[in-house]
Amino acid sequence: MTSNSWADFQAAEPGFAETVQKRFEQYKHHVLATLRKDGSPRVTGLEVTFRFGELWLGMMPGSRKAQDLQRDPRFAIHTNPGADDSMGGGDVRIAGRAVEVTDAAEMARFVAEVKPPEPFHLFRVELGEVVQTYVDGEELVVRTWQPGAAVRTQRRR
Repeated sequence: MTSNSWADFQAAEPGFAETVQKRFEQYKHHVLATLRKDGSPRVTGLEVTFRFGELWLGMMPGSRKAQDLQRDPRFAIHTNPGADDSMGGGDVRIAGRAVEVTDAAEMARFVAEVKPPEPFHLFRVELGEVVQTYVDGEELVVRTWQPGAAVRTQRRR
């Protein structure tokens, strides 16, 4: 079975994982895409947290995005492009599955470290794909990682 935690990504591709994490940490808010009950997309703002070798998504209780993920755990997160349109660090997105955390000990550990406003929903990310897109000279560069595979790099003019 291929493992797909943030720690697994860091172990497999430490440089790429560092680049992606730094890009997410540049800004507080990012864009989360989930699936509504009827299958149509929902796009909302979200903060992400990197702790304990995991990528975490925290949400207000009863929020639509939390309800979407409880029903269908598939998601994508896109980094904030920034106010100056520079896209420093490129365009980064992560897709995968969000697993809701209900274990009291795991919740307590997260609360002790992060101190989020309570109550809240907490989801641990299972990575399905990590993509960075940036411009290098006159080329568009797309780097893609999926669990169990090496990073693929495509260049286009």
